[in-house]
Amino acid sequence: MKKDCLLLVLIALFNLTGCERPKAPEACGPVPTEAQLKWQELERYAFIHFSMNTFTDMEWGYGDKDPQLFNPSELDCRQWCRLFKEAGMKGVILTAKHHDGFCLWPSAYTDYSVKQSPWRNGNGDLVRELADACKEYGLKLGIYLSPWDRNHKEYGTEAYITYFRNQLNELLTNYGDIFEVWFDGANGGSGYYGGADETRSVDRKTYYDWPGTNQLVKKLQPDAVIFSDAGPDVRWCGNEAGWVGETNWSTLRREEVWPG
Repeated sequence: MKKDCLLLVLIALFNLTGCERPKAPEACGPVPTEAQLKWQELERYAFIHFSMNTFTDMEWGYGDKDPQLFNPSELDCRQWCRLFKEAGMKGVILTAKHHDGFCLWPSAYTDYSVKQSPWRNGNGDLVRELADACKEYGLKLGIYLSPWDRNHKEYGTEAYITYFRNQLNELLTNYGDIFEVWFDGANGGSGYYGGADETRSVDRKTYYDWPGTNQLVKKLQPDAVIFSDAGPDVRWCGNEAGWVGETNWSTLRREEVWPG
């Protein structure tokens, strides 16, 4: 009873003195978007690099391997997601297409994909199977799509940008909600390029028209964050060893955003 009376007296005194609650301080520098805050709250999620490279034992495929090599006969995306869930993960990103250009979904824009492999008799769609498994286990789905394509004959030309965005459109409209879109910073170099064994160089700052591509992502998946070397939503920490500085505030702001 005494404590209640004391509390009432303090409240009365506060009101009599005309004191106001202090206002929250104004933000200093860039502030996170709602999507960035939600991404931070995920804390941990998985990343799957499973593709043609799994069968050729190459980190970066050249783009010249026969689709017949891809045949994961024991593949079970439900097993993956069950283990991710048990490990406390909240989502998973799949490398839908790495630098070799081989697509884990039956893209309408190339034959260099699972539809030309013996897996599921050419009727497989690994992105679909993972999306369904993620939904079953309550995990978020993310997509990695390599800007560099060492298989496509038009890489390095303006026509390839249309191809790249067509594939991005497929991935961001056919598989439900996507929480993150990942763009790698490796761009240009030696490749197979539709049978042309040569080296092609591009200006990674301008070639892909990143503002236009980022705008497409936000149009198709407005709640997704975009990862690249420099953002615009999630940026690379600067190394592939998995370490960052003791404090690593993500306050980088750039007028022009481009991977690399």
